[in-house]
Amino acid sequence: MSNLIGLINYGIAGNIHSIKKAIIKAGGNVKVVNNKDELNSVDKIVIPGVGSFKDAISELEKDELLDPLKQEIETKPTLGICLGMQILSTLGFEYGKTEGLDVIKAEVKPILVEAKVPHMGFNTINVIKSNKLLKNLENEEFYFMHSFEMVNYTDIASLSEYAGHKFVSAIHKNNIYGVQFHPEKSREAGIKLFKNFIEL
Repeated sequence: MSNLIGLINYGIAGNIHSIKKAIIKAGGNVKVVNNKDELNSVDKIVIPGVGSFKDAISELEKDELLDPLKQEIETKPTLGICLGMQILSTLGFEYGKTEGLDVIKAEVKPILVEAKVPHMGFNTINVIKSNKLLKNLENEEFYFMHSFEMVNYTDIASLSEYAGHKFVSAIHKNNIYGVQFHPEKSREAGIKLFKNFIEL
C-alpha cells in the first residue's frame, strides 16, 4: 500500500488519536507505529508529542525506536508536531540537557516573554520559506500550546509572534518538516496542512 502514513506511538503522544482522525479526514491512510518493524513498512512518518523533551526521548529509547527512527527520517517524508518537532533538534533543555534526534541543527529552550506561558490559543504564521507543506496556508490561524521553542537559524519555514517575541513556528529541511502548532486542533487549516503532507 503506497502513501501509508506511520504515526509514531511512543507512550507520551497524548494527541495521537486526534491526529489519526484528522489525517483520515484529510484523505490519508494511517498506521499507528509501535515498533521498528512497523516503522519499516510505512512510506511517511508523523511524530506527534505532548509532554517533555526528556520523557519523549527516553520513551523512544525504551521502545527501541530512537535509532530506527533516525535512520527512517533520513529518507522518508517526516512531519514532527509540537514536541514531535522539538525532538528533531540536537539538544533540549527541559529538565536538564537531553540529546534529541539531531536531524535539525537546533536547540529547544524555554520561551522567555513577559506574558503568560504556555503560549496557548490560535495564532497566525508568517511563512518565511515557502514549501509544499505550508502551500496556501500563509494567512491561516493555527492552534498553539507550548512553553518551549526551537531555536534554529537555517531551516525556518515560518515564524510566529507572541507578546512581541518572534519564534519558529515551522521548519523544513529536505524531506523533514516540523510545526510547533497542533494542526489536529486547528480546524480546516489543519486538515489542509495534512492534505498537503499526504500529497508530498
